Amino acid sequence: MSSYQYSFSFTIPPFPDSDTLRLSYIFQDRYSEEWNSNPHTHSCAELFFITEGHGRFHTQREEFPVALHDLIVINANVLHTELSQPKNPLEYIVLGVECVEVLGSADGYAMFHLHSGWQELMNCLELMIRETRERQPGCEEVCRRLLEVVLLRLGRQGALSLGAQAAGSRVSRECGLVRRYIDNHFKEDLNLNQLAQLAHVNKYYLAHAFRREFGESPIHYLISRRVEESRFLLRETDHTLSFISRVLGFSSPSYFSQCFRRAEGISPMEYRRKSR
Repeated sequence: MSSYQYSFSFTIPPFPDSDTLRLSYIFQDRYSEEWNSNPHTHSCAELFFITEGHGRFHTQREEFPVALHDLIVINANVLHTELSQPKNPLEYIVLGVECVEVLGSADGYAMFHLHSGWQELMNCLELMIRETRERQPGCEEVCRRLLEVVLLRLGRQGALSLGAQAAGSRVSRECGLVRRYIDNHFKEDLNLNQLAQLAHVNKYYLAHAFRREFGESPIHYLISRRVEESRFLLRETDHTLSFISRVLGFSSPSYFSQCFRRAEGISPMEYRRKSR
């Protein structure tokens, strides 16, 4: 019987930096009627492994189809949501990972179809899920080591390039909290004072920090989220401008039209005509 031996040199460091890498969560999900598909963000990167079904992935800039063997990597604080085909429900496993990001993407996300190594990745993910369910001593360390294996194997995929998130790119806890709150409550009557109270900071500090993190003020971000939602309502429904402005939290139809024109360069009605 022949023998085989391989000696490890340990000259290549783990990828990414194992001292800062942190697995925040892992979960499985399957589409149901109660599924919340509102656009949202997270304070860490997310790795979506599509394990069954068909659906679509929606970001702030585009929408694209997803299916079995697809991997979507979403950097921290990138707006997104997932939509499923009811007749072929979408299923996926998600890893929330701090201090990692997809490189080479100006929009902060990437989608890949994994032609090889899928079953090995699934073995790691399923073992991670089993560890978290059984909660045996050392389960978190086992999951962290398995995460390193997953990321190293993904690094072998031709186009996929993951790296350690730069320390200065991490969003402050307060700004991340406010942005996620706006994503989930942008139709409500919100103002800077309320958002500052939510984050337990001074409103002037919040305005400055939020602009530094995201390039715009909290209120401007709130308006942009409302305008984004209005584009869908203008394209897909026959609701009046008065109704749309009211349900999206604008103070009046004229203010809604003013904000829309500033963002899109045309009036809401012009946008509706062109989109149809």
